[in-house]
Amino acid sequence: MFDTSFFVGLFPIMFRYVDVTLGISLASLVLALAIAFIIAAAYYLEIPVLKSICHGWVSLFRGTPLLAQLFWICYGLPQIIIPMQKLSIMTLIILGVAFNASSYMSETLRGALSSVNKGQMEACLACGMTRWQGFCRIVLPQAMRVAVPGLSNNFVDIIKQSSLAFTLGVTEIMAVAKMEGATNLKFLESFTAVMIVYWLIVTFFNYVQKLLEKVLSRMY
Repeated sequence: MFDTSFFVGLFPIMFRYVDVTLGISLASLVLALAIAFIIAAAYYLEIPVLKSICHGWVSLFRGTPLLAQLFWICYGLPQIIIPMQKLSIMTLIILGVAFNASSYMSETLRGALSSVNKGQMEACLACGMTRWQGFCRIVLPQAMRVAVPGLSNNFVDIIKQSSLAFTLGVTEIMAVAKMEGATNLKFLESFTAVMIVYWLIVTFFNYVQKLLEKVLSRMY
């Protein structure tokens, strides 16, 4: 029988660890966006060597499971990259999630950049701008408006992917659900509660996305 009192009592416990989930997600988002920007710029500006490196990066992180990547980054790479041994497990998880997300975000940005008329860059060059200046000042701002829905979906995926942190010993809301369910042998209540918490978080950020889209629409 479904234990309603136990189910309701789980929410205060889980909400105490929401900051851990959001901390991982937001830090991963910032780093992933920075990497995705570099990748998208390398493709758009046709930078030969960097473009080849970025292609390999995207292929690797899109073509392998995130869980395998997290174990590789947290336990594999530190064996050969000594400075990584000084990083906390939380930092390594953020790196893993960000690296994975950047491969998808870069494709979102590439699609948005391709939607901008090529004549925009030609006009920039005609005005005396460099390709880099034209990209940053004219092309990218237009592309970002198109990219917002896709990037927002990528961020939602990051929030859900952060649940894998519990497999590496980080206590966040998924870990709480697993521990409470195992301790009390009430898995249905525990995992129903954690699904609702994730659903509420994602719903909130979807609402923020809609507001951001409206603001950007007014700007144009």
